[in-house]
Amino acid sequence: MQQAKGSLRTARRLLCFLLVTLATLAPTLPRHGQESSQQSEEAPTALLLTWEGAIGPASADYLLRGLQEAAEEEHDLLILRLDTPGGLDSSMRQMIQAILASPIPVATWVWPRGARAASAGTYILYASHLAVMAPGTTLGAATPVRVGARAGDLDTSATEAEEPDREAQEGRADSDPMSAKMVEDAVAYIRALAELHGRNADWAEKAVRQAASLSAAEAEREQVIDVVAGDLEELLAAVTGRSLVMERGREVILSTENMEIATRDPPWRARLFAMIGNPTLALVFVTMGISHLVP
Repeated sequence: MQQAKGSLRTARRLLCFLLVTLATLAPTLPRHGQESSQQSEEAPTALLLTWEGAIGPASADYLLRGLQEAAEEEHDLLILRLDTPGGLDSSMRQMIQAILASPIPVATWVWPRGARAASAGTYILYASHLAVMAPGTTLGAATPVRVGARAGDLDTSATEAEEPDREAQEGRADSDPMSAKMVEDAVAYIRALAELHGRNADWAEKAVRQAASLSAAEAEREQVIDVVAGDLEELLAAVTGRSLVMERGREVILSTENMEIATRDPPWRARLFAMIGNPTLALVFVTMGISHLVP
């Protein structure tokens, strides 16, 4: 009898010990239900950049810094609002290489209404994981043009009013081996970018060889771009759930519902360098300098 009572007391003590231990450890134990609830409440985020003007060293530096910040802050998307007449080939390729290597999806958005992604802007649009245009915008006219004394300097920011007669231009391209090489290289490059994201490669070649252009609605119909969106809400609603192919074939599915936007405008130095480095303005300065040297 006494042995039974002793066993009962031991069991009670053991039970009390277990209860005290559980009460002590309970606050430190992970609460899976609360964690999953908190994670679901965390809204996805995007970094919004805006570039207006020629493509050059300033725009390349601005985008590269933005991509680095987006990766460090673990944003889910980088949106580049773009309005450009074109620019330097070297800076354009630097931007494209950064986009293609980015672990963060990049959406290039031709904005606002009336803007354009001409020439170098067309290549950047083709390279982006998402190509978006606002209504009333255009892209195209991607034929490379030499400027300056070096054959490697390309400026494709000339407007149609500044371009020479199209037939005369094509005639020169046929007779000038350097121009022909530039065009063939540009065609191969933009077709490769089109194939990466399943976009219309035939029209891309037409934009280079014939300086063809499209409106936003036509570009969507021709499968040159993915979405036409007039504002951020429309853009985010249109792209949520889309599957994107990143570097090395990695697949990312966008979730943009209730996405929070962090804005990073170009610093004053970038705007200053963009003005100084504008290829058209630089050509004017070179011409003025040469005119003063000639007696």
